[in-house]
Amino acid sequence: MATLVAPGSLTAEDIVELSKRHTLYEWSAQNVVDPIPVDRAEGVYFYTPDGRRFIDFNSQLMSVNIGHGDRRVIDAIKAQAEKLAYANPFMAHEPRALLGRKLAELLPGDINVSFFTNGGAEANENAIKLARQVTGRHKILARYRSYHGATGVGIALTGDPRRWAAETGVSGVVRAPEIHRWGRPEPEPVEESLRDLEEVIMYEGGQTIAAFILEPVVGTNGILIPPHGYLQGVREICDRHGILLIADEVMTGFGRTGEWFAVNHWGVVPDLITLAKGLTSSYVPLGAVAMRQWIADHFREKVFYGGLTYNSHPMGCATALATIEVYEQDDLIGNSRRMGDVMRRHHQELYQRHPSVGAVRNIGLFGILELVRDRETFQPLAPYNGTSDEMKAVGKYLRDHGLYTFVRWNTIMTNPPLSITEEELAEGFAIIDRALDIADRSLRV
Repeated sequence: MATLVAPGSLTAEDIVELSKRHTLYEWSAQNVVDPIPVDRAEGVYFYTPDGRRFIDFNSQLMSVNIGHGDRRVIDAIKAQAEKLAYANPFMAHEPRALLGRKLAELLPGDINVSFFTNGGAEANENAIKLARQVTGRHKILARYRSYHGATGVGIALTGDPRRWAAETGVSGVVRAPEIHRWGRPEPEPVEESLRDLEEVIMYEGGQTIAAFILEPVVGTNGILIPPHGYLQGVREICDRHGILLIADEVMTGFGRTGEWFAVNHWGVVPDLITLAKGLTSSYVPLGAVAMRQWIADHFREKVFYGGLTYNSHPMGCATALATIEVYEQDDLIGNSRRMGDVMRRHHQELYQRHPSVGAVRNIGLFGILELVRDRETFQPLAPYNGTSDEMKAVGKYLRDHGLYTFVRWNTIMTNPPLSITEEELAEGFAIIDRALDIADRSLRV
């Protein structure tokens, strides 16, 4: 029989040891996992059980957008738990009704109807179901520099190497050409990229393609910001071939880019848009796939073949409503835009000071530094889907000095909560500045 212990009685070492012994960590060989023990969090900081403080420069998984520990959301969670903790998805309840209406107000164009899921991967799964059922077509266009979740269809849609171990090869996914190529500092010309996309559609048969799913701004594969004209061109091509456009805004939605949704920067209305992460600021799990009215109307007389036990979970819907209210009350979308300008200045200063910084990018508080061995050749400081001694040393410095963020391949991500202040941004970038000295020294060896 398990031994019960009082909450808070475990040491940091106990937490790590038991977590590694009895739980499985994702995307990792278990013998190299080195998790940070977390006890509590507030604002842009989290703390270990022994009181060590980290500045959360990645909003955990680019998702705690409002910052940690907001009492308004916590109180809403408590109140909903006391009133109605669960109702099955065939029922109607107030949080579901209010959240559906609120999203219809916020989302672009005539995207008026939402189907709620457990998270982002299931939102993408159901977006594909909707597209296939509406169009009667099977193929899906997706890109190589993409991530759409770890579930069955989601991992097939994903372009990056996380799909390799789970790929079946029979999913109906077709790869669209990349506008951002690995190891190049600038995107391909818009006209060329759109021409390449048209060619793929020609070879595949436009009449066989149900949808094109893309991240309006690519996330973990590089914070890749499309040049003006690309998304507008994709929208026009999809319309011409009867292909639905699915915007995966799981990471970019709810202010991350300085707009409620990234597509707003380019005035593009997708047919389907997938949401999660910032929808509840990750205080509890919830995702959604929202659709234009004509797609919802398709299912007035036809059955939608999809369902989840936790679809429209009252706790998730109530949390999302409270989170959206925080965005509005604190003008966090505007703060993301304003602090994005501050981040851009920090990025440029690091680029000027450190020869190891080959490129910097951000849109709102969605940012990245790309480290290179040589700016002229743009040789990355770590290989594709790999790491290097230099990147390991940079990552270790950041962790040892109290900054948490993603150090992936040859990049350092800068994605703090949207509530961050100018002073807190400066604190985080000062640590990164010192860490980059390690990368610079490696270039002189």
